[in-house]
Amino acid sequence: MRPINSLQKPNYRGLINFNDHIVICINIRYNVFIMKTNPNLELEEYFGNPENAYHKQYRAMLDFFHYKMTADEVAARHGYTVSTVYSMSRDLKSKLKSSEGDPYFKAVTLGRRLLDEDGTLTAMIVALRKKYMSVPEIKTVLEAADITVSLQYIDAVLKKEGFARLPRRDNEMKQEQKMEMPEKLLAEKTRLLDFCREKFTSQLAGILCFLPFLQYYGLDQVIANSTYPETKQLDRATSIYAFLALKLSSIKRYSADDLWCMDRGMGLFAGLNVLPKTAWFSSYSSAVRREMNIDFLKSLYHIWQANEMLSDTANLDFTTVPYWGEADALENNWSGKRGKALASILALLVQDPDTGIICYGDMTLRHANQDDAILEFLDFHREGTPGTLKYLVFDSKATTYQNLDKLNKEQIKFVTIRRRGAKLVERIEKIKPSEWRKIRIKRANGKGRNIKVFEEKAKLKDYEEPIRQIYLSGHGKIKPAIIITNDFDTSLEEIVRKYSKRWLVEKEIAEHVDFFHFNRNSSGMVIKVDFDLTMTILAHNLYRLFARDLQGYSHCDAATLFDKFICNAGEIEIGDTLINVKLKRKRHLPMLLEHLEHLDQVAGLRIPWLNGMKIVFSAATTT
Repeated sequence: MRPINSLQKPNYRGLINFNDHIVICINIRYNVFIMKTNPNLELEEYFGNPENAYHKQYRAMLDFFHYKMTADEVAARHGYTVSTVYSMSRDLKSKLKSSEGDPYFKAVTLGRRLLDEDGTLTAMIVALRKKYMSVPEIKTVLEAADITVSLQYIDAVLKKEGFARLPRRDNEMKQEQKMEMPEKLLAEKTRLLDFCREKFTSQLAGILCFLPFLQYYGLDQVIANSTYPETKQLDRATSIYAFLALKLSSIKRYSADDLWCMDRGMGLFAGLNVLPKTAWFSSYSSAVRREMNIDFLKSLYHIWQANEMLSDTANLDFTTVPYWGEADALENNWSGKRGKALASILALLVQDPDTGIICYGDMTLRHANQDDAILEFLDFHREGTPGTLKYLVFDSKATTYQNLDKLNKEQIKFVTIRRRGAKLVERIEKIKPSEWRKIRIKRANGKGRNIKVFEEKAKLKDYEEPIRQIYLSGHGKIKPAIIITNDFDTSLEEIVRKYSKRWLVEKEIAEHVDFFHFNRNSSGMVIKVDFDLTMTILAHNLYRLFARDLQGYSHCDAATLFDKFICNAGEIEIGDTLINVKLKRKRHLPMLLEHLEHLDQVAGLRIPWLNGMKIVFSAATTT
């Protein structure tokens, strides 16, 4: 069935003045029963030889009742049998008496078409507002269900239903309200985008700002060429982008509801209409092996080295990820945040102190192989570009003195903290006040701090050569710290500065736990921890790339960058060759647009997994 294409709107107006007969026939254009018609028919042929069954029946009954033809004449003229003519006349009388409406024509309602004739849309809007959702959030959910309405319409419905404006809420309050929803919202089924022309809104349109960085640094090629598994519906690149979208958007509780997988902007990030559901993420993660994560990290390692983002120094630290289920198979590890040993998983992270890039992670550590984790990282590094790494900076519990001796023999410089025993405390107390030196250590913000230092040579058990031992005091600790290193050439100030940067990796670990929800995965989404760590590393490094040339904000953590630049709604329009993202106006938007425009001028990027389209960012007219 289709409308009659040969009749254009001006023709309607030209024919309305003829007579009532023609007016009635033109109303057939609005009939729900219009059948397939040849679009090349002339008007005279259309009225004289109707193809529509209802049109023919109307003409037959018109001749029978209005022009008083006999049943034989009507049957001969219109190609019916006499009995059929009498049957049609009987049915017409019955339908007219039953008050079921016109048997041939659909009544035309004047005025604008109603969006909500049966009240279903209003009921949906009211139900979503009762879940403490804002007007833009309601629009996002409706668009995920292929219901297109304006913000003004939703606002008008809420006002008519007596709802007051929602109070201003911060991100934490929004998360809590979503987790307290009595029932989950069902999102649309995930499918690959066909990139037809369309327009929709997104509450997390800001994460699309990472797409040019993925393309510019070649991370999209690393993802596409990785060894990660594929599914029948989604290839490996689309799957990884789906995980990455969640990491970049700071969604802390995946299974509280399905709002995060209703947002069309997050789906667009991965080339989908909406992101998959929690069950898919869990299923995909179960197929990932440790070898796949290592291969992926090695490929990323080449990217960081090619872009000169890795210096000659690497900071290493451990973090404890608590486990709150049945932990019979897990070991107890010390959690500094909770001040006690917990059944947990131990993770190692390696970070460059200058750029903040995390180049390695391992969550397969046990007590039996924990001391050798540093040596395993060295093997990982040698498969990259050998000879570039000269310094390792780590905590006292990272390895043993025997392994320190191995590092020294391989000509790897190290800086670490020595465990403070009773004899060392006695030695510190015997140092005369006049023997302490004062030095000033610069901080990342340009400010400095004065501390007292004293150095000497010492001998360690299972370490063949003498070691350089530096005592630090006045850094806020109750007892002095003791740095040991095999570097006798670097100045004392530089050695202390190198170790002070190691505290940055502790800050990044805390950020992973909080912002990247590293240990907050709910039971509704079971993700392999090593794969989760790998995706966390990728998301963290994307934030570092984003902030690298962002003047005045290059030192900010991911949470700050997200709040100031990424956390923003917008309107997305997919055209023939362009994807236009109009971000809502906020304080730092001009700086963000300038940052993205410069990147586009340098590279002129098109996004391969978005049908080769170019993505353009601009400012919307709303806040």
